[in-house]
Amino acid sequence: MKNNYILAISGNDIFSGGGLYADLATFASHELHGFVAVTCLTAMTEKGFEVFPTQSAIFRHQLNSLRDVPFSAIKIGLLPNKEISQLALEFVISRPDIPLVLDPVLVCKETHDVEVATLRKELLQFFPYATIVTPNLIEAQLLSQKEIKHLDDMKEVADELYRLGAKHVVIKGGDRFSQENAIDLFYDGNHFETLDYPVLEQNNIGAGCTFASSIASQLVKGQSVLEAVRSSKEFVYQAILRSDKYGVKQSNAKQ
Repeated sequence: MKNNYILAISGNDIFSGGGLYADLATFASHELHGFVAVTCLTAMTEKGFEVFPTQSAIFRHQLNSLRDVPFSAIKIGLLPNKEISQLALEFVISRPDIPLVLDPVLVCKETHDVEVATLRKELLQFFPYATIVTPNLIEAQLLSQKEIKHLDDMKEVADELYRLGAKHVVIKGGDRFSQENAIDLFYDGNHFETLDYPVLEQNNIGAGCTFASSIASQLVKGQSVLEAVRSSKEFVYQAILRSDKYGVKQSNAKQ
């Protein structure tokens, strides 16, 4: 491990279950020093759950402030608009040798079809620089523009995302194929591996953020990508077992 500095480019969750709070809690659980460049704020308003993008000039200042920090990995979460996405992409391109975990957030309650199309185009630009991308099933469908009904469809989409430039892909299938087991699929261009855990009834808000941040953390600690995915699946499972009303609790999860 070169150093223990790790960066999350992600948004705020006002209820502290996901987003940058999950990222920092996960980094701390892995004994890493976490940094955050904040992409947006969120709040519950009369319109429901709303996302307020960080002003692009402020976001640029955040990234410029971090330009001399020797990060060992970067995790990217919610990128709320084109301006923020482009600034994050420039930052990533300037650090080509740093492992990058892309959690391609495309589905929010307030996201409309036009916004999804724009965000999809922006996120695909990160794929050639991504060590691994970690979409959930719906995001994988939106990114590939293919429907997933069965495990074979999942494999076809994983291959499509790999061909779009990502070095490794893990699609989080959750409980959509089975009410008893949560099934994820890993692909490295040659090898498929399914990760199968029992479905838990506890709150799983923040699980996706935690999973991606744990993968990034394990890469910093020297694990291979597949080892990092396996370890992170177990890490998230243990965290959900300890979840509370607002989200998963990484601080008590076993590494």
